[in-house]
Amino acid sequence: MMSQVAQIRIPATYMRGGTSKGVFFRLEDMPESCRVPGESRNRLFQRVIGSPDPYAKHIDGMGGATSSTSKCVILSKSSHPDHDVDYLYGQVSIDTDFVDWSGNCGNLSTAAGAFAIHAGYVDPARIPRNGICVVRIWQANIGKTIVAHVPVSNGQVQETGDFELDGVTFPAAEIVLEFMDPADEGEGDGGGSMFPTGNLVDDLDVPESLVAGGKLKVTLINAGIPTIFVNAADIGYRGTELQDVINGDAKALAGFETLRAIGALKMGLIKKIEDAAKRQHTPKIAFVSSPIDYVSSSGKTIKAGDVDLLVRALSMGKLHHAMMGTAAVAIGTAAAVPGTLVNLAAGGGERQSVRFGHPSGTLRVGAEARLVDGQWTVTKAVMSRSARILMEGWVRVPGDTI
Repeated sequence: MMSQVAQIRIPATYMRGGTSKGVFFRLEDMPESCRVPGESRNRLFQRVIGSPDPYAKHIDGMGGATSSTSKCVILSKSSHPDHDVDYLYGQVSIDTDFVDWSGNCGNLSTAAGAFAIHAGYVDPARIPRNGICVVRIWQANIGKTIVAHVPVSNGQVQETGDFELDGVTFPAAEIVLEFMDPADEGEGDGGGSMFPTGNLVDDLDVPESLVAGGKLKVTLINAGIPTIFVNAADIGYRGTELQDVINGDAKALAGFETLRAIGALKMGLIKKIEDAAKRQHTPKIAFVSSPIDYVSSSGKTIKAGDVDLLVRALSMGKLHHAMMGTAAVAIGTAAAVPGTLVNLAAGGGERQSVRFGHPSGTLRVGAEARLVDGQWTVTKAVMSRSARILMEGWVRVPGDTI
């Protein structure tokens, strides 16, 4: 007999933030069993997105079958002093039964700032009639502060504008994000360093099938999101690659996943190599190179003189179409520290900002890094993104989902 369980509807908002999209919920609007971490919440998010989907299409959900569009967010009034809102992010696996809570989404951090105002979490007395509203976000996944500078027009979030972001088709209003103290002091063997091994560059032991000689130079960093940086040339790339070159190569993707697992173990993020399969969102893996001309995915030519370096990054096992916001924080931070692979690809020396080329175009990110008691620390990283509500109302899921 066919199931006749009625659907339930839950207030939700579908938003673009930076080069990502996600389904946003207010904590108090969610079914009671989903207001706390656990299986009910995971099942809800999966059903909303349409996962796990062996077809990898998300036809029966709100997801877009990419790492950039398989995301859900919960916002609530902040439980932390001097913050407006708590922001919790879930990365929903496309084809496996898994929701990853191990990291942040930097792109959706932009939308979190805007949604905090839309949802009534910001004190009206702090919202100007016209101007910039400073939204203080507690990023609950990683325990960090993000400050969003959200433009306001006639007392409402301004969403339209002329700010262009490569990887997003249409212009919108600019939102400036500050990732405060973005280095993660909690994991690895670096004694609180944002470099978990204590080194700016490590020689990683890898299978000879990946790299001749079995040694690969890497920069391992916890800033924005744990990230493994390698030189493009060391793994047979130029740094100009677009998505299809990587994502259509099953052997290359398997090699990147092997490398990611080895790096995760070295960073202290997992205890044994097989644990990497249950930590898909982190760490990220990216390859860097010095600037050369290339044609972006939109057909626009990016000149070597327009950027400081090239970066290609993988998310959830696939090359990202642009750049994850959290990885951009890692790039900006690593670029600011002389001697990292990212810094060397950008020409070396001290720098407070970097413009890098990615598959969709370019992005500028700033970072303030300094050496304190022999260890590098970063006070904040800054970048500009945009956000827009795409749809609002209710999302529906079958009543037996949770």
